[in-house]
Amino acid sequence: MRPYIICHMSTSIDGRLHPSRFTSPASGNSAAILRSHYERVHDQFDADGWIVGRRTMSELSKGTERPVKDAPRIAREAHVGPRNGRKLAISIDPSGRVHYGKDNISGDHVVAVLGEQVSDAYLAELREDGVSYVFAGPRGDDLARAIEEIASLFGVKKLLLEGGGRINGAFLKRQLIDEFSTLFHPAVDGVAGAQSIVDYDGHDGDRPGAGQSLRLTHCETLEGGMVWLRHAVERALG
Repeated sequence: MRPYIICHMSTSIDGRLHPSRFTSPASGNSAAILRSHYERVHDQFDADGWIVGRRTMSELSKGTERPVKDAPRIAREAHVGPRNGRKLAISIDPSGRVHYGKDNISGDHVVAVLGEQVSDAYLAELREDGVSYVFAGPRGDDLARAIEEIASLFGVKKLLLEGGGRINGAFLKRQLIDEFSTLFHPAVDGVAGAQSIVDYDGHDGDRPGAGQSLRLTHCETLEGGMVWLRHAVERALG
């Protein structure tokens, strides 16, 4: 049984992701206070861990490649490092490109979600770092399988999906999102093509949200004019 997954994101009013591009706060509003809301709400959920994509995790880990020479053949089976009661920092990294050099991000235990095509040397590197990992099929795109295995191995009940737009879109397409938590900055980006909170990478005419509806469950105005919305995801029966 998979965990309950909340897509928790902060955005401009036009759905963009990068605060460096947002218009400045109105006079009297603090940019620092607006930024602080995200982590405060994140902590309020008291989830068992969080999920991001490769690019975001690379920025957070700041690790460098450390190839393991003469790595033995390693079975493509889940590996559990020493979690020691910590929350999980889950990285969706099918090709095995993120390097850690440690077993945690800000104290949270790293779990890499990989494709089976990754090299033995990379798996040996993760093991040396104390990182846990699971496999999401040959290409690393069987997200449902990976999330269910993480739930089984680590006993997690609730996870926050905090990825870039493509990772969020992939979870939406596979109907793995149970709730959206969205913090709207009183700001606008305005440039066409800038990454949004959900950017499904699929073929023309695809509808990743098909069969799913959103029901507003919470609306709150926070200090500085930020608006926090929560939407439950309801799925069509049959």
